Parts: sequence; structure tokens; C-alpha cells
Amino acid sequence: MSEQQLTSARLVDRRPTISGPELVATLVPPPQFAHATFESYRPDDTFASQAQARDALSAFAAPPAPVGRGGFFGFGRKKQAEDRPAAPTKPGIYLDGGFGVGKTHLLAATWHATSGRKYFGTFIEYTALVGALGYAGALNVLQGARLICIDEFELDDPGDTMLMTRLIGELTASGTRIVATSNTPPNALGEGRFAAADFMREIQAMSDRFETIRIDGTDYRQRDITGDAVALTEDEYRFSLADVSASGERMSDDDFSELIKHLATVHPSSYSGLLGGVQCIGLRDVHELTDQSAALRFVAFIDRVYDAQIPIRATGTSLTSIFGGGMIDGGYRKKYQRCMSRLNALTSSEIA
Repeated sequence: MSEQQLTSARLVDRRPTISGPELVATLVPPPQFAHATFESYRPDDTFASQAQARDALSAFAAPPAPVGRGGFFGFGRKKQAEDRPAAPTKPGIYLDGGFGVGKTHLLAATWHATSGRKYFGTFIEYTALVGALGYAGALNVLQGARLICIDEFELDDPGDTMLMTRLIGELTASGTRIVATSNTPPNALGEGRFAAADFMREIQAMSDRFETIRIDGTDYRQRDITGDAVALTEDEYRFSLADVSASGERMSDDDFSELIKHLATVHPSSYSGLLGGVQCIGLRDVHELTDQSAALRFVAFIDRVYDAQIPIRATGTSLTSIFGGGMIDGGYRKKYQRCMSRLNALTSSEIA
């Protein structure tokens, strides 16, 4: 085991940073959605809202229909608008629904179907862009884009809320269209976390720019997976390390406590930089988390792991049971539940 550990990557040894220009270059759909289309989206017939959301976003992304003229006084002109669903009239669409119902797929499909300059990123990536370039610099980069897609729109503090609502306001005023996803509708963001009047005022200002489309359904990641995230014995973990090494791939090997501490030293926008060249993530001695800040950083890290579709092998407590201290019942409940869903899928997935 000691020889294998020496050749395994340690995520805690990596100190990634990302510059403003590098952040801009990453504002594209993650690899698993690099080819997402409206045609490849498979709505669940049990939930009509899934097909309805797909059709609404398809109409939103479509170029304006040409006005046909034919015959005298327009008689004989070709039908056009009635042949497709009416596009939403507001400059933004807010796709609200539970985790695992295909919101990110539809967001990426909208991005791919839209021509012209466009950006796709998570909420945290856009706030990081402002941090790297300053507000004026980020606005200058994004302004003039035809479409901006914002995934995982979850507001963790009033400062980020006011920053993003101001940015959205200036972008939509100049003609940019916005599509965002979240597990919470815009007039409920911040519920259970902040109650200040100015915070709620900002939320309402953002909500007024979006048409909310509800999408219902069950978590597709759990359709073929039951129970908790897989936890390995020490022997099973050692065999995993050996098997990955024998296949010519690379598996990281980190103590869970050390990784949690390390995440506090890396900006969340740089978490993807921890993953370069890693085909499987190994975590030893997983345990319950009771510090909310540490838990939220781990959630952000798992979001990037899931984007990269990197399997996880772990020992100790099941990763779907680590959010303790009542966190799962608090204001970030949906965020933790989404993470648990992803952890269940990642610990069950095969190593490519």
C-alpha cells in the first residue's frame, strides 16, 4: 500500500489558481453536456412540465421567424409563428425544479442552440469573474453577449445577491438574454437564510426580469441506484487503487479531513483545477461534517467533480450521511440533497 500511495495523486498537494481571462475561457457547458440538444433530452411522460419546459426553451433560443410576404396585401404568406410555441416575452427564463430533472441539460441545449457570443457558467463562476476582473471589467466582458446561462443560481449571502441582480439588470437592459436554473424559484431565494428588507427587495427586482418555468420530475440519477453512497472497506479501497493503477489511469488518494481543510485554502472557482489528470478520486476515513462552511465548500467541490464525471471511491462513513448537525433540515437543504444525489451516483459509477 505504501508504494501505491507514493504514486497516487494527492489533491491536497495542489494549489490551483485561475485568472480572469482563464475564467472567461471556462464559461462553456461542462464536458458531460458538450453535445446536449433539445432532441437528446428525454422528458419523462409522467411529468408534462418536462416537455413543456423543453419546448419553451427551444422557442426562446430560436431566431425570430422571418415575416413572409406573398400575394396581394400579404394574402398567401406562409404560416410561421403558429407552427412553434410562443417564446417567453421577458428577457430571462428561470428554470425551477428539483435536482436531477434535467435542468442543466436544457440549459446547455439552449446555449448550443443560440448563435452569437454566449457564456455558460455556475453562479459561483460569475461572482468569481467579478472578483477577478472587478465589476466594471466583468460587465465589459459579458456585455453584448446574446445569451448568458447561469447554472445553480443559489444565493448564499446578500452581497452576492445584489451583485448578480445589478449585473443581470445591466445586461438585460443592453439586450442580453439570461437563462438560469435553481432548485428554488426567484421569489423564494434566500428563504430561511436572510430576511433583511433590502435583500428581499433585490430578490423581487431579479424576479421581475424572469419568466419562471416549473419543471417537475424524479431524480434521474436515482432511477437505477438505491440506498446510500457506497463505502468501501480498507481492503476494497486498496484493491481499487491497485486496479486503477494497473489500468494505466490515475486515482487520487487523500485523507478526508485533510481535503476538507485544503478546500478552505482554494477559491471555489479554482476547484476544477484540483482535478486535472485524475480519473478516480479516493477519500479515506470519511466522517460527518458539522461545520456549515466546510460542508458548503465540499458541496461546491463535488459539483465540479460531477461536472467532470470523475468516480469516487471512499472508506468510512457513507458520503450521503456526512451532513450532520441539523444541516440537512436548514436553509441549504436542497443544496445538500443535490450533493447527496450526486455522491450516490459518483460512488456507484464505473471508472472510464
